[in-house]
Amino acid sequence: MYVTSIALIWLQIWISMAQLQQGGPDEKEKTTALKDLLSRIDLDELMKKDEPPLEFPDTLEGFEYAFNEKGQLRHIKSGEPFIFNYREDLHRWNQKRYEALGEIITKYVYELLEEECHLKKVYIPVDTAESEPRSFIFMSEDAMTNPDKLMVLIHGSGVVRAGQWARRLIINEDLDSGTQIPYIKRAIEEGYGVIVLNPNENYIEVEKTKAQAQPSSDSSDEPAEKRERKDKIQKDTKKRRDFYEKYRNPQKEKETLQLYIRENGSPEEHAIYVWDHFIFRSAAESVFFVAHSYGGLAFVELMIQREAEVKNKVTAVALTDSVHNVWHQEAGKTIREWMRENCCNWVSSSEPVDTSVESMLPDCPRVSAGHCFVHTN
Repeated sequence: MYVTSIALIWLQIWISMAQLQQGGPDEKEKTTALKDLLSRIDLDELMKKDEPPLEFPDTLEGFEYAFNEKGQLRHIKSGEPFIFNYREDLHRWNQKRYEALGEIITKYVYELLEEECHLKKVYIPVDTAESEPRSFIFMSEDAMTNPDKLMVLIHGSGVVRAGQWARRLIINEDLDSGTQIPYIKRAIEEGYGVIVLNPNENYIEVEKTKAQAQPSSDSSDEPAEKRERKDKIQKDTKKRRDFYEKYRNPQKEKETLQLYIRENGSPEEHAIYVWDHFIFRSAAESVFFVAHSYGGLAFVELMIQREAEVKNKVTAVALTDSVHNVWHQEAGKTIREWMRENCCNWVSSSEPVDTSVESMLPDCPRVSAGHCFVHTN
């Protein structure tokens, strides 16, 4: 409630200032005095006293959570599920805490892919220099050499990474619900090679230098008077923005720069890159895809860009709540015909599983998944 109280006080102050500014000389003097008073208040320090530091553990143990034998995330001491609203009235802090836990879970799932599923991490681009931004995928030892069949898994958009379907399900339900691990284990048991894509790992973040953080304005050709006026406007704008930021974001977070990974700067680019360098070059006679949500859109884009190769190599595609759109993506008639024969989209529905669901698009059949998918992270 303390944050709300501060917000109301500041709102009242600003209203008073606005009313004073509309008056005569006496009121204007009061406004000046009030502004002077406000300038002496360190809002940054005031708000920091209310919001705890945005510093969180970097291990599950540090959070005092662990996955039990059922794959459920539970508090080590109380045995309770994860609590999002750890601190009342501090939604931003709670969200940052949730995101920090999510990053730990991403690394934990990576470890499970290697240790439990016995997949290997392969860095891409394959010819990347040591200093160049890079991503990675996971694959079974026989992914490139299995002569019979290969399973390819593509997750949806958002914060999820290789091996995950939905972060929220991992945290609130269990590992089997939110990760691709059950699919991977069954595929391996049934003799498939496996490749797990990582389509959301598109860039690395580095902290901006002071020079990069400063707004640049190339105005060397402008008249001096216009340049001075422009600089004054920019300074005033920055002053107002900084004032607002002190309230909205009292603990100023580091500004970062995104360095995109070559040929993997988007989920669509990533799918095409992995196809060109791994899937198409694999020995498997039959390739099978499982693609969730935006992963379905990435597959359709792959098909548009590599139609002949996909038709020659891919046997079947299982889509789950795919968000592809054959009209918006401009998929041709031959692609739509192939999808009708070789793809199926299991969609959110309360109908019994595999019940036909009407579709307005002339692409692949849509059937009920028997439940509702979780897309949020």
